[in-house]
Amino acid sequence: MDRRSFITRAAVGGAVAGSLAAPAIAQTAPKVTWRLTSSFPKSLDTIFGGAEVLSKMVSEASDGNFQIQVFSAGELVPGLQAADAVTSGTVECCHTVGYYYWGKDPTFALAAAVPFSLSARGINAWHYHGGGIDLYNEFLAQHNIVGFPGGNTGVQMGGWFRREINTVADMQGLKMRVGGFAGKVMERLGVVPQQIAGGDIYPALEKGTIDATEWVGPYDDEKLGFFKVAPYYYYPGWWEGGPTVHFMFNKAAFEGLPPAYQALLRTACQAADANMLQMYDYKNPTAIKSLVAQGTQLRPFSPEILQACFEAANAVYAEMEASNPAFKKIWDSIKAFRSENYTWAQIAEYNYDTFMMVQQNAGKL
Repeated sequence: MDRRSFITRAAVGGAVAGSLAAPAIAQTAPKVTWRLTSSFPKSLDTIFGGAEVLSKMVSEASDGNFQIQVFSAGELVPGLQAADAVTSGTVECCHTVGYYYWGKDPTFALAAAVPFSLSARGINAWHYHGGGIDLYNEFLAQHNIVGFPGGNTGVQMGGWFRREINTVADMQGLKMRVGGFAGKVMERLGVVPQQIAGGDIYPALEKGTIDATEWVGPYDDEKLGFFKVAPYYYYPGWWEGGPTVHFMFNKAAFEGLPPAYQALLRTACQAADANMLQMYDYKNPTAIKSLVAQGTQLRPFSPEILQACFEAANAVYAEMEASNPAFKKIWDSIKAFRSENYTWAQIAEYNYDTFMMVQQNAGKL
């Protein structure tokens, strides 16, 4: 073979190889544009911001090829219909909380937060290492959804009250803005649950239409000004010990992605999940001091009230376990880990934290 012929054939071969390589590379990072509807308004930068974190990470990691456009509650669909929009394929994904849909099936709430369940650390341990994600997705599949944890607020506050609540008797006839699972439990103790949209809570409290409301915690609550009309701020929010916000994806859309994009979404979801809790842990300490400085009076729920709520919650669980196999399967898994988790939590960390809190209260920190 002469030199000229060899060079010609090599050039042709290189050109062919190059033309074949381009589509293979393109297939690993195709252009994809999705829409995400949030259940939250933009004003809640911590919770709404979780979807923006996901969008930014996915875009950067795919060199801009995978774009997720984020829309706040009401821009595309109402906030409490976000998961429905994913099921139907109206949007490819949403950022929401499972307990918003507990009326369809209480099983939706279990992986988010239910009364006297796990703390934020506990529920994350169950999700990522206790089979929680897989169990929840087994349930979600019947709604054409794939879900991954996408944020956590940490244990929430028990809410704002216009008057002190010291005994179970004080709860009789109390009109409280609280919904879902917690409302069902409180109803057994005489509370009258009220379903009120976020923007209508303040005037309802101010006028006395309701006696109390729950929201989230110091950082978010301060923005809404509840302390001006309901001075008593109770804790803890026993119905949300570690509420998980979820990213939910249309199952067909998710499974149609290249494996690399599926892996990217799982990784970005976990990053957003961790980031939200870190933000709340950083911002709530400043916010609670600010609220107290403005006249907020912190009050713990009495042991009597907590015990009564605990017993009422267990009665509700027993009824649901007897009638809903999907609920029972997931709740059994959570309960089994809950026992192990609190055995460990009360040893090293509880004692360390307690000692450090004593030092803080003594002014030594």
